[in-house]
Amino acid sequence: MKLIRFGLPGEEKPGVVTEAGMFDVSAFGEDYGERFFETDGINRLQAWWNANGANCPRVAEGARLGAPIQRPSKIICIGLNYADHAKETNAPIPAEPIVFFKSTTALVGPNDDLVIPRNSVKTDWEVELAVIIGKKASYVEEKDALDYVAGYCLHNDYSERAFQIERGGQWVKGKSCDTFAPLGPWVATKDEIADVNNLRLWLTVNGKTMQDGNTSNFIFNVPFVVAYLSQFMTLLPGDVISTGTPAGVGLGMNPQVYLKAGDVIELGIDGLGTSKQKAVAYK
Repeated sequence: MKLIRFGLPGEEKPGVVTEAGMFDVSAFGEDYGERFFETDGINRLQAWWNANGANCPRVAEGARLGAPIQRPSKIICIGLNYADHAKETNAPIPAEPIVFFKSTTALVGPNDDLVIPRNSVKTDWEVELAVIIGKKASYVEEKDALDYVAGYCLHNDYSERAFQIERGGQWVKGKSCDTFAPLGPWVATKDEIADVNNLRLWLTVNGKTMQDGNTSNFIFNVPFVVAYLSQFMTLLPGDVISTGTPAGVGLGMNPQVYLKAGDVIELGIDGLGTSKQKAVAYK
């Protein structure tokens, strides 16, 4: 299945995407949050859809898409998980995953505006594969890790590099500004993706290709990352793991390139759709 949420910010309703279009499944009676995932919501929704889908209304043309899940307990990010990205930023290849958090208040819909933060001069882009956890995970073995995954989606891990690198402390300061986590358009359940470790991901700025990579170039693949994180923290249903970005970020260019108001950023991943954000200045 492909899960979406649509409507005004704070008023999103659950929906699904099929070959016939987008449909409102509000009558199912649940949103896509922690409780949904921990109670086998995907299979319950599939059964409900099989019985009731023919009576579900279409989502109105042009309706806003929100993030495809309710606000998760945490957004966990993996840094420098592609060798080409580590090289372009003059960083050594990590011996273990670099882990940082992104505030859940950064979460927005896939096509919402990117707000360049106040006092920002180095707002950057990062196309990433996001993993959605499907059930509580603690001390998981790598061989079992995918059993704890509900699905996957597209994420742009926006970063303010001066806040992240030049202001001391942890990376989270440069990762957590409002609108810095557009997610979606949908969550694709595991059965929709044949090989999560072989997906093309790309990003353009104003129509110019900046990133064009493949998850086959992960340093640490999805099962390893899920198992690894579960050794240090309990992963809850609906949690988001963002798995890192390939080469082509503004930080790695010479001279460096950063976003400004009016820029248009588009990105996509095989099977996970595309998203588009317009950069606007903070007011």
